[in-house]
Amino acid sequence: MARLKDQPGKDLVILGSGELVQSLMRHELLDEYVLLIHPLVVGSGRRLFREGSPHAGLRLVDAVRTATGVVIATYERAEPTAGAAA
Repeated sequence: MARLKDQPGKDLVILGSGELVQSLMRHELLDEYVLLIHPLVVGSGRRLFREGSPHAGLRLVDAVRTATGVVIATYERAEPTAGAAA
């Protein structure tokens, strides 16, 4: 994946593969996260960012609210700030 990411061309998109996202996060291969946040509350389910997941500092760069109430939030990886704990 690292070699593919380094090649010129269009962006790569991952849809619906939490396990792949977790693996790419561990190797710091994700630059942007686009999260569709649905107005639904459930008691349990699969989490994208599970406890023990690699830490990823994120910076919100865009947010759009759709007519149905879904929020499309775009985040970029944030650079660690000086003096931040590792």
